[in-house]
Amino acid sequence: MRASAADDGLGVLDRMTRILEAFDQEDSGLRISELATRAGLPKSTVSRLVSTLVRQRYLERDGRLIHLGLRLFELGQLAEQPRELRMAALPVMADLRNRTGENVHLAIRDGGEMVCIAVMRSPSAAAPIVRTGARLPVHATALGKAALAHAVPAEVTDVLGSGLEACTPQTITDPAELQRQLAEIRRGSLAAEVREFAASLSCTAIAVFAPGGGLAGALSVSGCADRFDPDRVAPAVRAAATALARRLASAGAASA
Repeated sequence: MRASAADDGLGVLDRMTRILEAFDQEDSGLRISELATRAGLPKSTVSRLVSTLVRQRYLERDGRLIHLGLRLFELGQLAEQPRELRMAALPVMADLRNRTGENVHLAIRDGGEMVCIAVMRSPSAAAPIVRTGARLPVHATALGKAALAHAVPAEVTDVLGSGLEACTPQTITDPAELQRQLAEIRRGSLAAEVREFAASLSCTAIAVFAPGGGLAGALSVSGCADRFDPDRVAPAVRAAATALARRLASAGAASA
């Protein structure tokens, strides 16, 4: 088969996936020709794509042998942590939803964004605006403020310096005001968001900590801005964060 014909039949991502999946745990390294055979791709195509994957650290080259790279391990670690957090959080989120009658979200921080990894919808609340997998601006969400308050100063500076884009007219775009809110959160206040991310939504959130004391993520309760009462849900939110931290500690002890 001509290389061009194979390239036409598969997208670049498909071809790269075939190459990465050609490895198994018994391999001590593969030559280009072996990779091409296992992936079912022309040798010239594999050679070209391997060069790209090596540059991006998804693969490593040792002479003529190709190995899986460090970046794949790093990504695997990133995927494992939110999965464990999500599994520990789901029962806590269900209880929080039942206690408050509102939608509950769990998210982790990735730079200047929060990534939502779980949503627990309340039957009595409107459909949640934020879905699992959604990325949210740190500065415009209660989830983001709860997490950012516990970031190292350099990371906070990066977020403040990147420009605080307005999602609604109520979004906090003044770095000094956001710094003031983060200081209050560090002193024990819950993070708050009033029509800042979506005009119809208000939210309150709290950071969740891992057994070692590091930030694991943030947990929130949100509802219709016209009727949402953060003081009413605050005790349940705090109790949920404590319960989730205990579950994470128990899971860590069990796996140790």
